Amino acid sequence: MRTGVHEAPASTTPRIRALPNGGAMAAFLAAGIGSFAMGLILVLGAVGVLSIPAIYEPAGGVTGRTTLAVVVWLISWVMLHARWKNREIQPARVGALTLLLTTLGILGTFPPIWALMS
Repeated sequence: MRTGVHEAPASTTPRIRALPNGGAMAAFLAAGIGSFAMGLILVLGAVGVLSIPAIYEPAGGVTGRTTLAVVVWLISWVMLHARWKNREIQPARVGALTLLLTTLGILGTFPPIWALMS
């Protein structure tokens, strides 16, 4: 008696293999680290702890600060990608940490925050 249900033989069932997400998670976390670095550099400069010279004088000191933040971002991305490229990383943890670092970095760019620190 036929039930109308057709089952594929086990040998022809496609196997779904998860791709490692480490490279993508490294990019997300590196973005958070770069954002945090920018905020930290600005806060440290505002309180007089860190003095970074301008790279392009007509644009002012922002060129040196942003260049340093980009270097921190690139180094963190390269290091995290090298470690995580073939791994499965929990997106929730990386997402939460990225959100925290980005939020702290953005807060560090506001002058009222600098006033609290000095």
